[in-house]
Amino acid sequence: MGTSLTPEFWERFAVLLVAGAGLTCVLAAWFDDLAVRLLRRRAHETPPQTPPQTPTPHRPERHRRRVPAHS
Repeated sequence: MGTSLTPEFWERFAVLLVAGAGLTCVLAAWFDDLAVRLLRRRAHETPPQTPPQTPTPHRPERHRRRVPAHS
């Protein structure tokens, strides 16, 4: 026994489909705006103060003797 899809069903389906698509677009735009605002806020913050880098002393290279793998 099959059920037929009535015009009332298709009307409600179309309304819900359009409402869902509209809500998705609105939420996507809102989240994009929120992300852009957060990125702009981070870009305007001052970077944390780090101590100045001191150069490392020069170390002469050591020449290692090569030991044969097999005796």
